[in-house]
Amino acid sequence: MSKNKIYIVITCVIIILVILFVSGQIFKSKSEESSDGPTYQVKRGPLTINFVESGTIKARDQIIIKNEVEGRTSIISLIPEGTRVKKGDLLVELDASSLEDQKIDQEIRVQNNEASYIGSKENLAVDENQAKSDVDLANLNLEFAKQDLEKYIQGEYPYQIDEADAEITLAQQEYAQAQNTLKWSKKLFEKKYISQTELQEDELAEKKKTLDVQLAQKSKELLTGYTYKRNLAQLKSDVSQAEMALERTDRKARANVIQAQADLKAKEAEFLRQTDKLQKIEDQIGKTKIYAPADGLAIYATSARRGGFRSNVEPLDEGREVREREELIYLPIGNSSNAEITIHESNLKKTQIGLPAIITVDALPGNTFYGTVEQIAPLPDAQSMWMNPDLKVYNSEIYIDGNNEILRTGMSCQAEIIIEQYKDAICVPMQAVMRVGTEPTVYVQTGDSSEPRKVKTGLDNNKMIHILEGLDEGEVVLLNPPLKSAAVGSENHNDLQGQPSAEGLQQKISERLNAIKTEETDNESDRPGDGTSGTKERKLRSENLDPEKREEMRKRFQEMSPEEREKIRKERRSSRPEDSEKKNTEEKN
Repeated sequence: MSKNKIYIVITCVIIILVILFVSGQIFKSKSEESSDGPTYQVKRGPLTINFVESGTIKARDQIIIKNEVEGRTSIISLIPEGTRVKKGDLLVELDASSLEDQKIDQEIRVQNNEASYIGSKENLAVDENQAKSDVDLANLNLEFAKQDLEKYIQGEYPYQIDEADAEITLAQQEYAQAQNTLKWSKKLFEKKYISQTELQEDELAEKKKTLDVQLAQKSKELLTGYTYKRNLAQLKSDVSQAEMALERTDRKARANVIQAQADLKAKEAEFLRQTDKLQKIEDQIGKTKIYAPADGLAIYATSARRGGFRSNVEPLDEGREVREREELIYLPIGNSSNAEITIHESNLKKTQIGLPAIITVDALPGNTFYGTVEQIAPLPDAQSMWMNPDLKVYNSEIYIDGNNEILRTGMSCQAEIIIEQYKDAICVPMQAVMRVGTEPTVYVQTGDSSEPRKVKTGLDNNKMIHILEGLDEGEVVLLNPPLKSAAVGSENHNDLQGQPSAEGLQQKISERLNAIKTEETDNESDRPGDGTSGTKERKLRSENLDPEKREEMRKRFQEMSPEEREKIRKERRSSRPEDSEKKNTEEKN
């Protein structure tokens, strides 16, 4: 065999192998689209959109009793849980031994401060009395100094002048008399009637009287020239010194009084502070015994808390330490109850206040209760986020209708929140729908194979999804490949249908859902005509649209011509008040 023939044979074998390989792949692809996997026949019937959350039963009207003792204290005695109590019954007694010791020490401090306060009050009275006495004495000294000055100027000095003048006059008269006597003595001596000695005596007496006149005149000159000026200056100085002494005494007295008053205020403030501390300690001792403020059923706060991480606390018992402001006991004062639940963020967009709910209690099998969603927290629970940052749940409350004495605080419950009900709807299991790109798609069985088909979906209940467009009753869809995140739904609603009171509950649910739709319609028709409100409402409506509707609007906008898009933009801008004002301003200019 030639080499060319060998090459031709080898080439043919390779071509045959390639053809067989391609055929196998095609056959394999077709077999993959066959309906060998599980299938579901599309049906039309009633559909309930709901989701289930777990929670805890709590009394709607209850008194929360907290620990009001500062710091941490231990429980000495505790009323048994579930006891029916009367108003004034002792519920909890806390350890007060350390507070009693503090009270004794504080009483000693109060007594010491009271003694200091009383001493300061008496010192103030003494200082005020001493100040008045010193000021009065200084005023008296000043008055005496002024009187001495006035007395000297108007009394003593004129008297001394008169006295000096009188002495001069008397000395002059005596001098004249001595001269006359000497004159006669000389005549008598010449006639030998008197002796020489007697004449000398008269001459000596005449000289003495001459000196007396001179001394009297010198004394007056000293009085007027020196003594008067000195005494006047001294007396004026005494008045000035008395005035300054009065000012010093007054200032010192006021300073002493002010100091005593400040000391009294400080001692009084300290005394009152220590007294308040004593009263606070006595008040804290009084709060170590907690009495029932009303009749009710005593339930421990630790038993009534929700499950999960938040319940990871030590049960309430004697000997346990409790902190300030910690909740100890709940006292329900009525038979109305709430269901406290946590809504996962994935279900938050479906939920709104006013939705009906069906509550079942684990401890009461066979009993079903009706309620409405009344509160949804605006922010996720911080405690849950702290324990698990990937977990976002929102604390919510469901008001349960009627007074149900069989419901007890702390019971675990399941709440089925009903979002929507359809009497005639096409639905398929959620695992039958998968997204191809951004389009929801199902695989419809056609003979021995299946073909993908785009559908328009509505709400789902984590088990079945509502098909709005794209499927007809009787068609068969594949459940393989399924969605991995299919959730297990609740059978509460199905169980409800078989109960004797199902018709009444079903009527309540339908009435509530219709009321919500009516409210939404009224709100839309009563919206204000200004552009701002319209813009806000359009924004709210766009936020409340389903993802499928948003996608439909986006596609419709993409398919528009540039002229139509510009027209829509202008209409939106004209609806804004700031744009209208700007446009009017431009037209005026």
